[in-house]
Amino acid sequence: AQTAPDSGAIRLARQAATAWLGFLDSGRVGESWDSAASAFRAQVTRTDWENAIIHVRGPLEPFGDRKLRQSSYTTSLPGAPPGEYVVIRYETRVNAGKKVIETVVPARDTDGVWRVSGYYVRPR
Repeated sequence: AQTAPDSGAIRLARQAATAWLGFLDSGRVGESWDSAASAFRAQVTRTDWENAIIHVRGPLEPFGDRKLRQSSYTTSLPGAPPGEYVVIRYETRVNAGKKVIETVVPARDTDGVWRVSGYYVRPR
């Protein structure tokens, strides 16, 4: 169910996404896991996350300029428990001038802080 956009939530979620992407961009993948939402950390081990990111992002490195394409607030996502989420999509320049779509999904965590709960990369 979509609710009226909460601009404060979207702003806080974007800040969380930006900081979290900074960990990935600087090769601090373990720290991205450490700072992710509790539900995220419950679904994947730190080691599995590090391996997955190396597999997915490695061939695309380096990740460069990001352009915000969309951010939307929702209280439900397929396969996720009810909660507060912001789906953020960036068009990102990667190696050899190619572009990908990065989707970052911050969620309001159990302590009320926005933390990343999902991350996806696909060709543009």
